[in-house]
Amino acid sequence: MREIILEVCVEGVAACHAARDGGAARLEVCSALDVGGLTPSVDLVNEAIAQSGLPVHVMIRPRAGGFVYSETEFTTMLHEVDEAKPLGVAGVVFGVLRSDRTVDVERTRKLVDRARPMQVTFHRAFDDVVNLDEALEDVIATGCDRLLTSGGEPDVVAGASALARLVARSAGRIAIAAGGGLRLRDAAHLARVTGATHFHGSMTEGPQGRVDAVTVRRMLELLRGV
Repeated sequence: MREIILEVCVEGVAACHAARDGGAARLEVCSALDVGGLTPSVDLVNEAIAQSGLPVHVMIRPRAGGFVYSETEFTTMLHEVDEAKPLGVAGVVFGVLRSDRTVDVERTRKLVDRARPMQVTFHRAFDDVVNLDEALEDVIATGCDRLLTSGGEPDVVAGASALARLVARSAGRIAIAAGGGLRLRDAAHLARVTGATHFHGSMTEGPQGRVDAVTVRRMLELLRGV
């Protein structure tokens, strides 16, 4: 079996338990998933760490909408990184663009430097860029460890070919995580076509539309080719 790293996106303690019980490798903790995720409360982060026993990565996003930030908003992001560090989180997740829809390398590098020694993921702000290949090189230049993307499309199915290209182009310089609309019915195909080993999803295909341990476990089986 291939080694697969599945990260589950959560906004509550029950989801943390389900992700752990299903075999997820780690959690991305955020609030307001209905708008793509925002910075979570310190209390939620502490609970996720204490109750899941999994590495926790924290979303750093001060508002909904686009990813071009004012100076005040960027300062808020720096403070949120500072607040996350002493909590014992494994990593932080953010993305900053310029108004011309290119990666803001300078600001992102400042956030990366501020975050160390935590791991850093550049999130799906990447999917708003003009040129994916150029943006990949920019994200690598910022020092990020991981890039979360749906291949520039609304979901990973539509972006599968672009994801395969990004995985090949990255050549091990950065981990490419496929995320955005990841569903059980597509998992095996996506793993084969893209060559990715990192995947990200909310895993809400259970009967009540919530994170479900059975769904997480089945997703892992399909991604691994079991």
